[in-house]
Amino acid sequence: MDFSNRVCLVTGGGSGIGRATCQRFACLGADVVVVDVNAPHGHETVQLIAAGRKGRAIFAAADVSDAKAVENAVELAIRQWGKIDVVVNNAAIMTFDPVVKLSEADWDRVLAVNLKSVFLFSKYAAPRMRHGAIINVSSVHAHETTKNVSPYVASKGGMEAFCRALAIELTDQDVRVNCVAPGAVDTPMLWNNPNVKSGKEQVRGAIGKPEDIADAICFLASDEARFINGTTVVVDGGRLDLL
Repeated sequence: MDFSNRVCLVTGGGSGIGRATCQRFACLGADVVVVDVNAPHGHETVQLIAAGRKGRAIFAAADVSDAKAVENAVELAIRQWGKIDVVVNNAAIMTFDPVVKLSEADWDRVLAVNLKSVFLFSKYAAPRMRHGAIINVSSVHAHETTKNVSPYVASKGGMEAFCRALAIELTDQDVRVNCVAPGAVDTPMLWNNPNVKSGKEQVRGAIGKPEDIADAICFLASDEARFINGTTVVVDGGRLDLL
C-alpha cells in the first residue's frame, strides 16, 4: 500500500486505534491530520510521526460533535495540503448504565460523539474529496453486545447503516465508504471500562492490538480495496464466530 501524496484525516488520533492508524498512514507516506479533543495526546501523536521520519502530520483540536470544530478541522487540512483523500471516523466514548438509569444527557453525548461526528465529517469533508475513502470504526457491539452499553451499541449500529447509505450517495465522486468493526482491542477504552476493571465483564476470546485494526483501516482506504464499498469488515480475531 502506498499513500504518498495523499492526505488522511483521523479522528480520535491521540491514542489507541486512532494513534496507530495515524502512524500507519504516515509510514505509508501519507500526510496526516490528527484530530483529537485532547491536545497533549494529539500533539504526542504528531511528535511520534515526526520521530519516525516518514510522512508528515499536523494536529487539529476538535470536539467531533461540534459542527464548527469539525468544519475548522477540515479547513485546516485544506489550507495545509489543499485536499483530503481519506477520512477515518474513529473517535468514540462509552457509558455503562442500564437504560432505566441512563440520563438523557449521557445518551445524547454518546450519540453525538460516536454517530453525529460521522455525519459531520462526511458533510464537510466529502465535498472536497475525489477518488478517496471514508472509513468508520464501528464495533462488534453492533452485532453482539453486553449489558449497560446501549448508547454505544445504538451509535455503532447506526454508523453501519449510515455507511451503506452514504456509499450510494458518494458513488459519483468515486469515494468509497466502509466500516471496520473491531473486537476486543488492547486500548485504554477496553481497560478503563469499569465493568472490565471490576471483573463483572470478562474479556473473552482474542485481544487484538491497535495496529491490527490500523492495518485493516489502511487497507480499506487503499486502492487495493477499490472493489469494497458500503460494507462492514469485522476484525475481531474470530471472536463473534468463537463465542
